[in-house]
Amino acid sequence: MKKVFLFLLITTVSFQVNAQTDKQLITKACMNYLEGFYEGNTDKLKAALKPTLHKFGFWKSDKTNKYGKASYMTFEGALKFAKNVKARKNYAKKGSPKKVEILDLLDKIASVKVTAYWGTDYMFLAKQDDGSWMIEQVIWQGPNK
Repeated sequence: MKKVFLFLLITTVSFQVNAQTDKQLITKACMNYLEGFYEGNTDKLKAALKPTLHKFGFWKSDKTNKYGKASYMTFEGALKFAKNVKARKNYAKKGSPKKVEILDLLDKIASVKVTAYWGTDYMFLAKQDDGSWMIEQVIWQGPNK
């Protein structure tokens, strides 16, 4: 009986530690994403994004107050954007939001909501064979003005 109890205790603790580690790794990937764009840091984006990234979203025009056509970004487009941020020193303002909320976490996939200065992103991450988490897909919307 003691062996069964000990086995269950170890299994439960191990599961909780792995879940916590996954949450930390997912949060780190999302912070690399945010900071990569905020700082113009391509290394952080490469650590967070799959090369097969599919990202699209909607921005509301200041002039018309209407959303335009969807804007698409690839992995290479994300790196190019970050390089432009760095080259132009167009960094995010101090105090810009960097909020990461894990909405759902399974063994191999997770859904996350990220709040940034440009609006809200919903993203899907996948756990890699090495245990890291990478962003596969992003859909975003600029702020309501």
